Amino acid sequence: MMMNNTLTQLRDLTLAGMASAVEEQLSSGASMGLSFEERLALMVDREVHHRGDKRRAVLMKKAGLKYPQACIEDVDSRVGRGFERSSLMSLALSRWVEDGTAILISGATGSGKSWLACALAQHACRRGRSALYVRVPRLAEDLRVLHGNGGFSHWLQAVARTDLLLLDNWGLAALDGPTRADLMEVIDDRAGTRPTIVTSQLPVEHWHAWIGDATIADAILDRLLSRSHRLNLKGQSLRPGKAAPATAEGNPMEMIKDEIAV
Repeated sequence: MMMNNTLTQLRDLTLAGMASAVEEQLSSGASMGLSFEERLALMVDREVHHRGDKRRAVLMKKAGLKYPQACIEDVDSRVGRGFERSSLMSLALSRWVEDGTAILISGATGSGKSWLACALAQHACRRGRSALYVRVPRLAEDLRVLHGNGGFSHWLQAVARTDLLLLDNWGLAALDGPTRADLMEVIDDRAGTRPTIVTSQLPVEHWHAWIGDATIADAILDRLLSRSHRLNLKGQSLRPGKAAPATAEGNPMEMIKDEIAV
C-alpha cells in the first residue's frame, strides 16, 4: 500500500520514468542485490532517458516533416546516386547544425531529395534540435495569410529561433515580390547561425535567375552558399509510381498556435 502511494506521488510529480524504474526493480529479484545508491542512480537514469524520448517526440511532431519515418540509417546510397554513405554519415554526425552549415540538395524529380532532407532533419531532432518543414510553393499563400492577420512578425521570430529550417521544392514555382522579400528576411535571420536545408530540381547555378530580383538574389545566395554543403542526387527515379502522400507538412499558421521552441 505504501509503495502504491509512492508510485502515485511520483507520477503526480511527472516522474513517470522513475516510477517505471521503481516498478521494474520491485518485480526483479536481481535488483534487490544492488545498493541504495545504485538503485537510485538507475531510477534517475531512467527518468532522464524518459524525458529525452518525450522531448524528441515533441520535436518531431512540431517539425511537421513530409516523411517523418525517414532516417539516415535507411538512406539508399547505391552506386551512381551522387554521394557515398560514409560521407553522408560523416556529415550527419558532424556539427553542421551547431555551425549553421546550409545543406543544398539538388536533383531530378523522384531522386529522393525530400526524403534525404527529412532524414537529416529527423536525425537533428533525435539529437535534441528543433526543426521545421516548409514547402516553398505554398509559402506565398501562407505568408499572405500571416500578413493579413498580423502574425508575420511572430512567425518570423519563431522561425529564427528554430535550429533547422527545411525549405522543400525550392524553385518549383515563380516567386512574387512580397514572397521574395519575406524569404530574404527568413534567410538573413539564420545566416551563419542556424542551418537551412534546401531541396530543388533546379541546379544551384540557376537559383539566381529563379529568385528574380538581382539585388535580393545576390543577398540570399551569398548567405546560403558562403557556408554550405552540396549534394547533387543522380540516377533513376526512386519513385515506382505515384508519389506517396505527405504524412505531415509544416504549416506557418499552425506554428503560430504552437511555437517550435520546446
